[in-house]
Amino acid sequence: MALRRTPSQNILIFVAVMLLLLFCLFPFVQILSTSLKHQADWGNPSLIPAQLNFEAYKELLGFSQQEVELPETIRMMLESPAISEEQRAAIIKKFTSTSDIFPFGRYMLNTFVISMVTAFLSTLIATFAAYALSRLKFRGRNAFSNTVMFVYMVGGVLLMVPLYQMAVSTGLASTVPGTLICLLLIYLVQTLPVAIYMLGNYFRTIPFSLEEAAMIDGYSRTSAIFAVIIPLSRPMLLTVMFYCFVIAWNEYLFASVFLKQYQDFHTLPLALQTLFSSKNAIWDRIMAASMLTLIPVVIAFSVANRFISSGGTAGGVKE
Repeated sequence: MALRRTPSQNILIFVAVMLLLLFCLFPFVQILSTSLKHQADWGNPSLIPAQLNFEAYKELLGFSQQEVELPETIRMMLESPAISEEQRAAIIKKFTSTSDIFPFGRYMLNTFVISMVTAFLSTLIATFAAYALSRLKFRGRNAFSNTVMFVYMVGGVLLMVPLYQMAVSTGLASTVPGTLICLLLIYLVQTLPVAIYMLGNYFRTIPFSLEEAAMIDGYSRTSAIFAVIIPLSRPMLLTVMFYCFVIAWNEYLFASVFLKQYQDFHTLPLALQTLFSSKNAIWDRIMAASMLTLIPVVIAFSVANRFISSGGTAGGVKE
């Protein structure tokens, strides 16, 4: 007989869950609040801005271009007769140049392309690998499965130095295409184990009799995968793809090593770190960039949660 909770226990559980939820969501609320505040309102501890400010979002998304004004101290220095015209022009150019404006759109595009390619290739390779591990019987299957999970448990810090040395020794790290290929392979190594594990467990829930029925109708084993397994596994395939996308989107360690010398190809996690040390390091702009970086992750998890389903093959076969 299952024990029923008393009303007081239900209230305590509800309060505990709400406190945990508030604790997890508070940093994101603080980021959003700061990104919408004017500079004069940054010292206000309230989470509600006194006046909404969308200028940081407009600048990052390219909807507005803020003119750069010379600081008062620089203006006073330029009035000195000891400064030549060439020096005065060089100083004005340095402080009014917009060449180092944070190119958020370019960095987001770089991150999106790398993450999407990683997610697609990882899901494609993991589909066939997971099918082989869940359906086929061959020598070394258990050893291969355990090895895949062992690679997933090894921290990236331990692999960073040898992988970079391999990229340098082969000459791939000296060119942009070679560096991107190395980074893509590393992301595949990071995402494939969990993708194979998730898809393998899902494929085991699909009755093999459905494949047998397809093969009786004339399908080969390979064509039965595309005709039966993949259509029935579409929710899990999309979930795995979004999960791999998020892993690649948030990756910072390897991107900071391989892409450091190629600024035009920085990803968003690496670009946000460099934003703190640039002249664009203004709190509302930093927080707005952080919020815009979070949006694809939130969308990916929301869509993945929608596609996670159980019992997709219920009624497909009678036992």
